[in-house]
Amino acid sequence: MSEKKSERLLSLDVFRGITILGMILVNNPGSWSNIYSPLEHAKWNGCTPTDLIFPFFLFIVGVTTTFSLSKYRHADNKGTDVIFRLIRRSLTIFLLGIFLSGFPYFDLSTIRIPGVLQRIAVVYFFVSLIFLNVRKENLVYVISALLLIYWGLMTLVPVPGFGTPNLEPSTNLGAWLDRLLLDGHLWRSSKTWDPEGLLSTIPAMGTALIGVLTGYWLRSNNDKITKTVWMFFYGIVLMALGYAWDFWFPINKSLWTSSYVVYTGGLALIFLAFCYWLIDVQDKKWWIKPFHIYGTNAIAVFFLSGIVARLLYLIKVTTSNGESISLKYYIYSNLFLPIASPINASLLFAIFYILLWLFIIWLLYRKQIFIKV
Repeated sequence: MSEKKSERLLSLDVFRGITILGMILVNNPGSWSNIYSPLEHAKWNGCTPTDLIFPFFLFIVGVTTTFSLSKYRHADNKGTDVIFRLIRRSLTIFLLGIFLSGFPYFDLSTIRIPGVLQRIAVVYFFVSLIFLNVRKENLVYVISALLLIYWGLMTLVPVPGFGTPNLEPSTNLGAWLDRLLLDGHLWRSSKTWDPEGLLSTIPAMGTALIGVLTGYWLRSNNDKITKTVWMFFYGIVLMALGYAWDFWFPINKSLWTSSYVVYTGGLALIFLAFCYWLIDVQDKKWWIKPFHIYGTNAIAVFFLSGIVARLLYLIKVTTSNGESISLKYYIYSNLFLPIASPINASLLFAIFYILLWLFIIWLLYRKQIFIKV
């Protein structure tokens, strides 16, 4: 199967934009005490719409890797030049994640080392190396090996200090390894384990590699209808496999279980297939502008919106009765609570925050300013 020359896929930018918009939506409610259940992560096992956002983004990382690095696969300078580029980009994203974790105090004794951007950086680096050095026909074996090895580690290897293998939050093998190597630098809401921990990065690479295979398919010379149909087909197959695997290795975002990889990879394929069919096949583009704008500055808007969200908590406002409250709560309680119930006011604040950042990045978009990392 031959491949087309590299091209920018509009539906992929829109998919990325929807995903980043979803990240900002679920990360910025007006009140964490008032959230609709689909906008929360599953308590442990299971999968809510919110649990789809991060794997969707890693899937997109895999697809874009295929598009952006294909010209290097057979190039003579595939060695040091490309490796330097991968290291530079990965390190930049990783350090942005560390900055976001530490802002504004940067207490190095407790700063969280794992994180969303950190995982993106590590996965991007290793998946790019795999893409550059492994034949397309062998990628299925690589993905299978990663998922089966992780399954075996989590369900067969005894946990030091706890004995029997288990999948509980603080006593599983991944949590033990995180405490062993990163104690004091884990997610502050748990302290004993991290949803972006070290061991679960192994199956997270599988998520991105499913995207790599999808990128190969999108770059092939097959007609668009054929591409769409087979993306839907394989998406349904992966969802079914993930759902079946859930009986032995529960779907779990915090552990990034192998069943979760397969299940969410299938959903990502279906979602991208739908965007591809609607935008690139049917040419229905009247609705895509806001998502396209978000998708062209995805990492930048995620990072900057996170910094500003932190500032909204830190900046204090004195009320008329002398009480000191955060600027975020001041805006939430004065603009949105008077016009809606607490849960709807919380959602309205998140929508307001999305629209605020849409306006900011629209200003960049109209000047064709795209912040690359």
